[in-house]
Amino acid sequence: MSKHAATVPFITVQLAPSDPRALYRQLYDALRIAILDGRLAAGCQFPASRALARQLGVSRFTVVSAYEQLLAEGFIHGTVGSGTFVSAELPGVGRDRDRADPASAANWRQPHLSHRGLHLAATRLTALPEDGSPRAFRPGQPALDQFPAAIWARIAARLYRHPARALLTYGDIAGYRPLREAIAGYLRGARAVVCDPEQVVIVSGAQQALDLAVRVLLDPGDPAWVEDPGYPGARAALQGAEAMVVPVPVDAEGLDVAKGAHLQPDARLAYVTPSYQYPLGVTMSLARRLALLDWARSVGAWILEDDYDSEFRYAGHPLAALAGLDTGSQVIYMGTFSKVLFPALRLGYLVVPSAVVEAFVRARAVVGRHAPTFEQAVLAEFISGGYFARHIRAMRNLYQERQAVLVESAKSDLQGLLHVPSSGAGMHLIGWLDPGGDDRAAASCAAVLGIEVPPLSQHVLSASVPPGLLLGYAALEPKEIRAGIRVLARALRA
Repeated sequence: MSKHAATVPFITVQLAPSDPRALYRQLYDALRIAILDGRLAAGCQFPASRALARQLGVSRFTVVSAYEQLLAEGFIHGTVGSGTFVSAELPGVGRDRDRADPASAANWRQPHLSHRGLHLAATRLTALPEDGSPRAFRPGQPALDQFPAAIWARIAARLYRHPARALLTYGDIAGYRPLREAIAGYLRGARAVVCDPEQVVIVSGAQQALDLAVRVLLDPGDPAWVEDPGYPGARAALQGAEAMVVPVPVDAEGLDVAKGAHLQPDARLAYVTPSYQYPLGVTMSLARRLALLDWARSVGAWILEDDYDSEFRYAGHPLAALAGLDTGSQVIYMGTFSKVLFPALRLGYLVVPSAVVEAFVRARAVVGRHAPTFEQAVLAEFISGGYFARHIRAMRNLYQERQAVLVESAKSDLQGLLHVPSSGAGMHLIGWLDPGGDDRAAASCAAVLGIEVPPLSQHVLSASVPPGLLLGYAALEPKEIRAGIRVLARALRA
């Protein structure tokens, strides 16, 4: 073959000493691309390593290293030093595109996404800027400036200085046992959710909790109730799993169970935020909670309870969770530490009935094995040491004060533009525009001035809801709230 193969007299390659890649890697990359796009045709003989090294002004070792990498990957064949040729077996290599076989081109098929992949690609969540930094008035952002970072760092430093062997190997798929025990203890006292640590499954945030629950509980095409308006992330998880999303209206008492039963009586799942409905902020009444549980028992449906910020109730104690009323093992309870501590801590949890624990744990192994063990260990000590409860108490008082500043500033500067009533809980308020207003246009005008106020209509599927804007206040100091309201007023006047 070597007697008849065309020999490349020289290879034009630009090697840059300033490139962070090693010289051999630059040469390898350039030759690999030239082979793949056909500039170095199949069967073509490479120059001898010494000759190419002289041509490029590099050591022979650099050229030999690049050749050996190409040889190992099958791009070339032969023996370095006795003849090196471009492999003929590579599909598509050496073809002249202008003389390509029309029949081959006609038979070529574009790889395509799966049905689930298409659904996932079509879903859209609210995208944050790359830095994700708090700004007026982004919802769901906690007061990062008040997080007890020194305490967290002290716990983490001690664990890192003398790490237990269990923290350095693969961990429990369901989660770090001390953290699961701490969560179970906290939920019993704070949320009236009676559960064993074995029922707690640690996940990487609320969105993974949603995705995992939907994967385990629903088949494609299964109907599922969602609140309307409601949390876009839940809707996206259901759509990604090819479930049939059934929007159920929300009123002053929360999800309208009777309406849901009329729309889709045999739904397989209902997703709810009963403690502080997202985004309207209403609390599901006891009558509605009991009705929802009765419906689920009667049809054999699941209830997915998202308790995303129930800790922040300013009048009285936090309400008992829906899972605390469940006697039929119908409720899957989910919580997250992103809003009560900090968003970068991608840790959340599910509390599942004993009968389906094994199914959830095995599914958890498939979607990510387990969350980082060190962060789980730090959080476990943060909770068991009493720092978590202390931080929540402090933030409850702080957020109540910041909400009062927001309401006061709105009354002063947004009179006639936006009505912002107070609430007894939560980390955001709804600002109501006049009927007939356009909340998307208002949000766009505010964004031009650097103010982030998601429109309420963005959370609506089919319900008839007045136009409004979501105003997050928890992450903002009073001076930032007042300044943000003044800028928002200018945007709304525009």
